[in-house]
Amino acid sequence: MFKNKGIAFKLVLFFTLSSAAIFAAIFSYNYLVSRRMIQKGIEENSANLITTTTSRIEVLLTSTQKVPQNTAYLLENTNYDEAELFKVIYAIVEKNPEIYGAAVAFEPYAFDRTKKYFAPYFYRNGEGISFKYLDRFYDYFHWDWYQIPRELEQPQWTEPYFGEGGGVLMSSYAVPFYRVVDGTRRLTGVVVVDISVEELRKIVSSIRILRSGYGFLISKNGTFVTHPIKEHIMNETIFSIAEERKDPMLRETGRRMIRGETGYSAGSVKSAVTGKTCIMTYVPIKSNGWSLGVLFPYDELMADITNLNHVVLALGIGGLILLALAVVFIARSITRPLTEMADIAGRIGTGDLEAHVPEVRTKDEVGRLASALDCMKTSLKDYIREITDTTAARQRMESELKIARNIQMGILPKEFPPFPDRKDFDIHALTIPAREVGGDFYDFFLIDRDHLCIVIGDASGKGIPAAIFMAFTKTLIKAKASVSIETGVLMEEVNDELSKGNPADMFITVFCAILNTATGELRYTNGGHNPPVIIRRTGDLSYLDGPGELVVGIMEGTRYTTRTLALNPGDGLFLYTDGVTEAMNAAGEIFSTDRLKDVLATCADGDVSAITACVGGAINDFCKDAPQYDDITMMAVRYEGTGSGNG
Repeated sequence: MFKNKGIAFKLVLFFTLSSAAIFAAIFSYNYLVSRRMIQKGIEENSANLITTTTSRIEVLLTSTQKVPQNTAYLLENTNYDEAELFKVIYAIVEKNPEIYGAAVAFEPYAFDRTKKYFAPYFYRNGEGISFKYLDRFYDYFHWDWYQIPRELEQPQWTEPYFGEGGGVLMSSYAVPFYRVVDGTRRLTGVVVVDISVEELRKIVSSIRILRSGYGFLISKNGTFVTHPIKEHIMNETIFSIAEERKDPMLRETGRRMIRGETGYSAGSVKSAVTGKTCIMTYVPIKSNGWSLGVLFPYDELMADITNLNHVVLALGIGGLILLALAVVFIARSITRPLTEMADIAGRIGTGDLEAHVPEVRTKDEVGRLASALDCMKTSLKDYIREITDTTAARQRMESELKIARNIQMGILPKEFPPFPDRKDFDIHALTIPAREVGGDFYDFFLIDRDHLCIVIGDASGKGIPAAIFMAFTKTLIKAKASVSIETGVLMEEVNDELSKGNPADMFITVFCAILNTATGELRYTNGGHNPPVIIRRTGDLSYLDGPGELVVGIMEGTRYTTRTLALNPGDGLFLYTDGVTEAMNAAGEIFSTDRLKDVLATCADGDVSAITACVGGAINDFCKDAPQYDDITMMAVRYEGTGSGNG
């Protein structure tokens, strides 16, 4: 049959007629596919780039928003005098580097019945933090940052503006706060924080696309907030640029951007910097209604494929000429197909799994070799795909564990001092998380004015189940704790709830105590947890007496005992999980309860934050570079009341 004829015969018969047609088809196909792949890559890369940049901006704005929101809540529920209010505002600027300035502006006579205006303002300058009264510079009642949230009765971001003196371009986030006066909820004032647009400009200017691509930011009315051409900032809008260029597509894109839409415009927008056609993507900044746009220079993106096609075309034409001459000498080129196969095998061997293996329908030597190479390439692709899928699955799992860890850490109290207006006790807690999600937790909360509930625990196992079990336990304790319930009864109720429907037989060690802040009496129950250390004001240290009872959640109906401890002013407790005493160094030694007691002896006279920092530092020095296998959680409590501790 014809399929079984020799290689030399087939080359002489078919090569001259088919080579030109094959080359043209391959060239056309290669150009179209390459262009399509590049465009798809541009869309994917632009989406990733703009999502990453938007996320950075959203993180900055969201973290900024929480500060005035929390402050407004405090002002609604707490009466501050002038000195205390100044401390709060100063702390906002000092503790939040992303914030340029902060103020609390009151309604007429709301803060002081003798003062119509009262708006203290702290802000950053080149040397530190400065202060001024805004009402001495302008009537703040008519400024957008005060008037808009007052009228809308909700927090608002302002349009960008230049601060007093025109030196700093900023945007403000203002939150109104209210108080009940004569039974009526009335506006009391506005908490406002300023961020420098320079911080946003740094984020946007970090976008680098080839030689001339760039990003820009526009406000809710289309004004340029950031742009490579500095003269555009606060002087031009996307609509004024569109009008100047008579560009209806840019005008329509601007409308979509200020409406908060997300879009991709392929080759229809021209760069304001170079005037060249660009691909543009845009996405809204949801926190403040602004919009981010990114321009990709079309000719620069396509430069590589254009150059490649020129080279391929030149090489192809030259190759056709050379191969046509080779047909004349077919006898000498009888082994050429085998050489080509060898080259393909070499490319596959170096990792080029996209190397094209010619389809050979014959059963001669070349046909069998081509089939073997194609089979080998397919097998290698499948193997690499399996490795890639496995790696991606592992990365997803690591990402989920990281998110779970962030959620877990987010439910623990982290603001210290937690009760700044209370002088009768002090408390500080610290968690040093391990690399994976665990079950450690702590909590503290006021049951009423004179009773503080303190909880620390460690759930069995690791991972997300332990974290969920921990969170459920924490929620149960906080829901059931009251002045009228003994800690033993509280532990019994929590144990019964956890023991029901616990097929995994998980359990948790819990130490729960209620401190009477008026007398210093401490009622406590230990459900299988490490005994806390009593720190007397005299410097004496001892572990809390009384054997720990059964762990919580393992057996329904378990009974727990309420014990009492008398704390005198200056006495305290140090609570911890087994991650502290069982922290291990590279030599396999554990930190131990004796070493913990020795460390506490060196820092017992310090404040509670110094105690936790001291123990944490000692553990770090002890373990050095050894990996941490368990969460390290500790809490220090000191009673500073006037009671005798006798109850």
